[in-house]
Amino acid sequence: MRPDPLSPYAVAKLVGEYYCQVFTRSYGLETISLRNFNVFGPRQDPGSQYSGVISRFILALESGERPVIYGDGEQTRDFTYIANVVNANLRAAEAREASGKIFNIASGHSVSINQVLETLKKLTGRMNVNADYAAPRAGDVRDSLADLNAAKSVLGYTPAVGLEEGLRLTLDWWKASRFSKKPEKT
Repeated sequence: MRPDPLSPYAVAKLVGEYYCQVFTRSYGLETISLRNFNVFGPRQDPGSQYSGVISRFILALESGERPVIYGDGEQTRDFTYIANVVNANLRAAEAREASGKIFNIASGHSVSINQVLETLKKLTGRMNVNADYAAPRAGDVRDSLADLNAAKSVLGYTPAVGLEEGLRLTLDWWKASRFSKKPEKT
């Protein structure tokens, strides 16, 4: 699809990709742009303004609070586990024929925000927790789904960790992390 950024953040990312392509064409500088779609996994700080919805959902569920969903929750995203992104980066670093090109890095499957919350509720055993719905945020896209064909053919990239497995791995880390509420010793 032709890029059509909806926020200043998206414009800045697109301009960066264009700069990389121009530096490759004009000066022979090897560049590559990886468009990482909705990355999640261990070590995401749910308190950061840059944290993703998954870390915020986990914090709410583990704290017994109601997660907040902006919009109706039917908007979709292409979530990908961090190990998939690391794999793509390693492949990109070795792919000479990729210079000056742009690649989508994701799972290649879209899922609604409501579905992600339902999966996390199941994995945490907190099926009775419901979301609070708030007004949609300005600049949010309604649906995203990555076309992985170029990443597959040029980089040999195929996502190895699916959504539910990635959520399970993230929850395992979470339970051992500083974010998890640990009982006080008496």
